[in-house]
Amino acid sequence: MLEAYRQVMKTQTRTSGGDAATLGLGSVLVGSLPAALMTGDAPDRYTVEAVFSRRPEREEVTAILGDETRDCLTKSGYPTVEVTVSDRRLEIANTNLEELRDGLASVLADRLAEISAVVRTARETAAARFADATASEHERATAVTALAASVAFRTTGNTQAHAPDGGRVHA
Repeated sequence: MLEAYRQVMKTQTRTSGGDAATLGLGSVLVGSLPAALMTGDAPDRYTVEAVFSRRPEREEVTAILGDETRDCLTKSGYPTVEVTVSDRRLEIANTNLEELRDGLASVLADRLAEISAVVRTARETAAARFADATASEHERATAVTALAASVAFRTTGNTQAHAPDGGRVHA
């Protein structure tokens, strides 16, 4: 029976998230689960490790570990669940596979998608601001160059008129 359980867990590799840019979770790391699962000695709650669909960005990790994620879990009915990030894994503490299957996994997937969207929007906004600033600077530099090019150092034909003392040479 345990072997059948392991086979089922190995096949659960669906990735949450709508596209490749969205941070999601893939499979549960079966090897990290307590060895006593599905026995009389199995713990009620334990840590489950799940693999991210890609390496999370610094801003995403900060948001995952932040108060909004804690509030989201509490409001969704999981006040004792805690999450931490370890490289490409999300460690989900004080839970179990049944709780994840029955709704917690979706709550986490939705939260990660929301975090990805917020981070992506912030980056796009920053990129747009940078592009606008670059365009403005280019326009300014072009205007300065045009103004500098309009300066002409030409003689007027009357070299004496602009000389000090009427162009007299002093000895």
